[in-house]
Amino acid sequence: MVSNAYRFGVEEEYFLSDAESRGVVRRIAPHFIEAAQAAFPKELQREMLQSQIEVATPVCENMTQARQSLRQLRSGLAALAREHEMLLLACGTHPSAVWARQRATEAKRYDGIMRDLQMLGSRNQLCGLHIHVEVPDEEQRISIMVRMLPFLPLLLALSTSSPFWQGRRTGLMGYRLCAYGELPRTGLPELFTSAADYRTYVDTMVVSGAMRDSSFIWWAIRSSKKHPTLELRVADSCTRLDDTLAIAALYRCLVRHLARKPGLNADLTAASRALAGENIWRAQRYGLHGGFVCEKRRAMLPVGQFLDEVLALLDEDAAALGCGLDLAHCRNIAVGGTSADMQLAVYEEARTGAGGQAAGLVAVTDWIAAQTRADDDGLLPQGANLLQGAA
Repeated sequence: MVSNAYRFGVEEEYFLSDAESRGVVRRIAPHFIEAAQAAFPKELQREMLQSQIEVATPVCENMTQARQSLRQLRSGLAALAREHEMLLLACGTHPSAVWARQRATEAKRYDGIMRDLQMLGSRNQLCGLHIHVEVPDEEQRISIMVRMLPFLPLLLALSTSSPFWQGRRTGLMGYRLCAYGELPRTGLPELFTSAADYRTYVDTMVVSGAMRDSSFIWWAIRSSKKHPTLELRVADSCTRLDDTLAIAALYRCLVRHLARKPGLNADLTAASRALAGENIWRAQRYGLHGGFVCEKRRAMLPVGQFLDEVLALLDEDAAALGCGLDLAHCRNIAVGGTSADMQLAVYEEARTGAGGQAAGLVAVTDWIAAQTRADDDGLLPQGANLLQGAA
């Protein structure tokens, strides 16, 4: 019997790109926002920069609900964007956008953040995938947040979609977190020993005036302020809908597994956290092509092997939550490549022609827009493998 526990919600951030130039729009047309908010009054949110929007699914009890909601949001917003001569792009960084040309969205919260962050706010031209999983008990929520640290690099590696920055190939598969790391209160959470320990940190920061509330904590994983959920924030915005759902299924299963196994990763140390940080870097740099440092074995495990071992742990959880098919797609990503692999392959093929680098960036933008629309599942052709030489 499929459990209705561990309800979840998915938030995706998108870029809005000018359909002619392929660069991001500097100012969103009010008519587009009005039409989008009329179509999706509960799901659509503005983002800090005018060139971005965010959507949130309703609370979901199963993966089918999440798929239907995200498919409708993606296809509906993409159609509205096209009507207003724009493209909707799901990716961690825009291939060619220049951060210095961006404008902030006018809103009280964003005005305050921009005053605080100064130039760093304008440089936050980044889109992520956020997944909330319900964990009602705060003590358990903080425990799972800490014990999830060794798994975060895998969730990032599978989602990488940001190989370009400012019109240049970065050499990284996931550049987004590099730029995001400029902001305060990002990166990995500390090794909090209890919910009281975590609340001491939050309360001290708020009372001292360092931040307004816990929503100004932007770690790779955090306890939500608004909901009794544990929010994953490490992942890039996934270009393909199937990849988003695979990451959501993997994270949801991991939350349930850690809840069932309170002793798993309960002995993490400062060294453990440092190694998780190293593996986050390795996921950024190499995506699926590298390996992760294993503390227990004192060895480097290929990402594919680490994924296989993690999936083997989650059979019972996948069955209980009814998300086996979406979880299995993680292996399709490992074989066929992430969005970053696809972007680089499209770029290399297009730039060899007369148009050079500019043509390559246009081709990448068009590929992202086509995949984001979710007109189909975005699966790779049968037998396709882009990992060979893509990095």
